[in-house]
Amino acid sequence: MPYDSQIDRTDAGALIPEDASREIFEAAVEQSAVMTLARRLPDMSRKQRRLPVTSMLPLAYFVDGDTGTKQTTDMTWRNVYINAEEIAVIAPVPEAVLDDADYDIWEQVRPSIAEAIGATFDAAVLFGTNKPSSWPNGIVAQATAAGHAVTRGSISVANSGLSGIAADLLDEGGVISKIEEDGYMASGHIAALGLRASLRGAKDASGALVFQQNLQDRARYALDGEPLVFPRNGAFDSTSALLISGDFNQLVFAVRQDMNFKVLTEAVIQNSDGEIVYNLAQQDMVALRVTFRAGWALPNPSNRIAPDAVSGTPLASRLPFAVLTPAGGSS
Repeated sequence: MPYDSQIDRTDAGALIPEDASREIFEAAVEQSAVMTLARRLPDMSRKQRRLPVTSMLPLAYFVDGDTGTKQTTDMTWRNVYINAEEIAVIAPVPEAVLDDADYDIWEQVRPSIAEAIGATFDAAVLFGTNKPSSWPNGIVAQATAAGHAVTRGSISVANSGLSGIAADLLDEGGVISKIEEDGYMASGHIAALGLRASLRGAKDASGALVFQQNLQDRARYALDGEPLVFPRNGAFDSTSALLISGDFNQLVFAVRQDMNFKVLTEAVIQNSDGEIVYNLAQQDMVALRVTFRAGWALPNPSNRIAPDAVSGTPLASRLPFAVLTPAGGSS
């Protein structure tokens, strides 16, 4: 009797197609609002990548007359690091389900895995939820520390004829102006799904809808001409922020490795208390384990509008992101 049989790559071919890694990664990117808007750097060859960032820009001077002396200048850099951390998920499947020829397991599992990876990445980047210690603070926390948080309803006097949510976002002192004051221009926006109701009815002084570009365009939203995304992966914490705006070209991420797959057949799966939830061999189950490693950073380089303070010391209040928080403050 054989005792060394296993489900090898050939046996699991229907479960893990050859192009599964690329397929699931592309699906995860689509499910992640951050990865969709941010700038992806080349894949990482090791766990950590160093990014030299400009911290002091050179200056130029007029020369006094034909024989005037020319002045000197300096330029400095500081290091920002991207640390790749692992996101993983295990999808247990009963063997009886695999035996059902009419049931395409991969098509059932793939969307859920992609959504889980995208949601985990978004929540950590935007809100710092369960973030690894090597990753920066979430965007909302950084924006709040930089004075870039605008409370909903706080812009009471609209200089542009706007009012309500439109003034909070577009008027002087609003969310977008916080970004522009620091020398950046917003390239995208991420908002809580519940904010759509407020945006649908927002009008300018002439009564025209502010956020809906085209009534024939299936209510595709834009804010100041840039895309406005409403993620539905469950990562957006509407108790902390209602909308996050920013120059997403400044937010960079890199992948250490694309999806790595392994079929588990002789293993147990435990919960956080150490209790066994599934015993794969005993319960006639297999499990697909998926791992993904990536990291992100917000280099925040010096610019002419908001240069660094003294001798290349980073300016604490400069940030290419701003947030709209609920009335009563974020939690």
